Amino acid sequence: MDREKITLSGAQETLLATLYGRAVDSRSPDSILHDHAAREAVERVAYDFGKTGMTDTTAVGIALRAKQLDDWAMEFLAEHQKATVLHLACGLDTRVQRLDPPSSVRWLDVDYPEVIDLRRRLLPEPPGNYEMVGASVTDEAWLREVPDDRPTVVVAEGLTMYLRKEDGKRLIQRITERFPSGQLLFDVYGPLGIRLQKMVPAVRNAGATLHWGLDDPHEVETWHPGLTCLDAVRSVDMPGVEKMPASGRMSMRVMARLPGFRDVGRILRYRF
Repeated sequence: MDREKITLSGAQETLLATLYGRAVDSRSPDSILHDHAAREAVERVAYDFGKTGMTDTTAVGIALRAKQLDDWAMEFLAEHQKATVLHLACGLDTRVQRLDPPSSVRWLDVDYPEVIDLRRRLLPEPPGNYEMVGASVTDEAWLREVPDDRPTVVVAEGLTMYLRKEDGKRLIQRITERFPSGQLLFDVYGPLGIRLQKMVPAVRNAGATLHWGLDDPHEVETWHPGLTCLDAVRSVDMPGVEKMPASGRMSMRVMARLPGFRDVGRILRYRF
């Protein structure tokens, strides 16, 4: 089988780490996501996944983060049978396959053109009202083309920390100004996580740079009238942490007790 050669670098290359984390999780007898499509995609890629520094502990962490976002998205779609999903910086995430939304849902996967091209080659395209958009998520043009006639849920996993704060703020404002109602689901690093970014092998080895660390989740509420934080789950408190290996569970317990470290990462849900 001919394998796909990877030419991505920087922030775009780090999407291979999250893909690999989900693939590692899928091989576990106690898998969280059962993401067999991720495992099949990894097998078709010519890439040294050792560069990601992935361990059993970090793979569980990636899977738990994805599951939390999946669960919130599913809750939204259960309440809104006709909704729009904006999956920003989708990379090679199989979220649309995992959630398997009904045809009444409009789903857009958005990422850079070269990432979308790779996605088309590696992942099966789902049926239904589905579209892939090749553009930077911070470009304004693609968003203007999305109909504003439905409640909208935005899912952005592993995106915000690669943005400048002003770009992230403006993106959130454009979305909340355009659509009548919805939710924003995304993860963030805290300021300490940004300072310690070179300790993350996938970031360091890809030559990527993290910029934005959010200290107070309630700050985002001031960016648009009616924007309300519903949940702010610390990474150290994610449901399912007990599925990590013993060493990972111990690390999480220690970090949860250290100022700064306990806020190194969060998963956030907002209503607008």
